[in-house]
Amino acid sequence: MTLDQIKEAARFISSKIEVKPQFGIILGSGLGSFADELSQKVCIGFRQIPHFHVSTVAGHEGRMVIGTYDKIPVMILQGRFHYYEGYAMDQVTFPVRCMLSLGISNLIVTNAAGSVDIEYKPGDFMLIKDHIKFHGENPLRGPNMDEYGPRFNDMSDPYSAQIRQLAKSCAKAVNIELKEGVYYYMTGPCYETAAEVKAINTLGANAVGMSTAPEVIVAAHGGMNIMGLSCITNMATGIIDQHVDHDGVMKMGNQVEKKFITLLKSILTEWSTL
Repeated sequence: MTLDQIKEAARFISSKIEVKPQFGIILGSGLGSFADELSQKVCIGFRQIPHFHVSTVAGHEGRMVIGTYDKIPVMILQGRFHYYEGYAMDQVTFPVRCMLSLGISNLIVTNAAGSVDIEYKPGDFMLIKDHIKFHGENPLRGPNMDEYGPRFNDMSDPYSAQIRQLAKSCAKAVNIELKEGVYYYMTGPCYETAAEVKAINTLGANAVGMSTAPEVIVAAHGGMNIMGLSCITNMATGIIDQHVDHDGVMKMGNQVEKKFITLLKSILTEWSTL
């Protein structure tokens, strides 16, 4: 990934829209229908955008939807790229770099995650307060892109405390329980073993997944305001005696999607007034 490639993709996207998005939203497995809430929509398939890649995962539609919700200009990615699909970290985070080039300063990342904590159940929503990433290369590895941020960027508050407080207030207002916890990043594609799950929980995480952390690292490097939201779709291996598969993850995501959309709409409306 080069700066010229990022700029070319951003110019292409900009040529298709009239109003610059204020928010970028990345939607995880089974959570993509929030894009249906937008008006004045422009839909762009990932294949159409220069240097973009294709999501190969079920539940990731693979398109960008740009429009407005409650007069708020929004860019939504229905799907994302994953390291386990064979993409390098700079490819995984390419869409976030494009958002930065378009001047988008606010990012909402969502995902489907497995619980490694008996207190977090399928169907729960978890506001991400921090993440742990020990695996895989860092998306900032290599020559620093000075245009976006410093060589050594701060990660003391990647999931903005101010926005988390706003999100909790919004959840209370719409009568949705919102837990708050730590997300552990695994590269995938296999689900975690029972021993890994036990270790992950011991390290302080509440949920585990295969995305989000690389995107947040690049977004934080670029100075974006970030909120992360996990939909707990399953209990991780060893927490209870069950088989884990992607169909189950998708099924739970679909079951809670209406509630998820209600919460996201409330947060977006309030955040836009800051």
